[in-house]
Amino acid sequence: MKYRLVNHIILIALLPILSFSQSKLDSFLTISDSLNRPRRNAVAITEATVGSVTLIGLNQLWYSDFERSKFHTVNDNEEWLQMDKIGHVFTSYQLGKHGAQLLNWSGVSNKNQLVYGATLGFTFLTAVEVLDGFSEEWGFSWGDILANGAGTGLYIGQELLWNEQRIALKYSFHQTRYAEKNPEKLGKSFLEQILKDYNGQTYWLSFNLSSFFKNSKIPKWLNIALGYSGEGMVMGRKDVDNQLLTSNSRYRQYYLSFDVNLNGISTNSRFLKSIFDVFNMIKIPFPTLELNKNKGTFHLFYH
Repeated sequence: MKYRLVNHIILIALLPILSFSQSKLDSFLTISDSLNRPRRNAVAITEATVGSVTLIGLNQLWYSDFERSKFHTVNDNEEWLQMDKIGHVFTSYQLGKHGAQLLNWSGVSNKNQLVYGATLGFTFLTAVEVLDGFSEEWGFSWGDILANGAGTGLYIGQELLWNEQRIALKYSFHQTRYAEKNPEKLGKSFLEQILKDYNGQTYWLSFNLSSFFKNSKIPKWLNIALGYSGEGMVMGRKDVDNQLLTSNSRYRQYYLSFDVNLNGISTNSRFLKSIFDVFNMIKIPFPTLELNKNKGTFHLFYH
């Protein structure tokens, strides 16, 4: 849950650019064609500062509410129908993507973008996992580490194979009836539920068709998306769910839908391109086919 705070940090870090004029923004956001040392240094200092402040804040504010312990590991791979693990994959991928893109903006070589930028998510989330290891409530999870590595690998693998991101990892959310049954775990407010209620979260692999079929007339903005989610989860494990809600039945959900690749929308504005790139992590609602163990369902607009 707490690792999703990183996505909000990304957005907050981009807000200062709104104070610039459009022309200054476009100039500022233009990618350097050679190494720009001031930019590179600014990126390194900003990432180190934001990462350090976030870790200190988590240590002082989040973990202070729980008992400290000796470093220990936990096996939580069976919890939440693995939705929490996919959340780690998503966060690691997004942090790595933006880390690499910031270095690209600074004119850093492709190799160093992957070595020092794309690994940002894995490095940061591993540090968070170590803090978990010293918390009685949580514990260090090798499953989380594997998920972090998968997110980083998804980005780096595509860059090495295609030199572009043909498959984007995206997120969508809708409110569910389960949050009110356990608001402490699943969230009391809408914002908390976005971060905590796994029943309302869906993670998507969004495939850009035109990048796979280079000579076709398929629009660059059109994607096909495969989604995964879970239903009926009040607590992490099924046996605890049944104690809280005896009629509860948890199951997996699989989705097939269209999507929009915001990066494929043509514009000369560097500002708009940057905004599109940030919000491209969100799956656009479209007609969607859902398959689960009980039935198949068609949603006119699923989000």
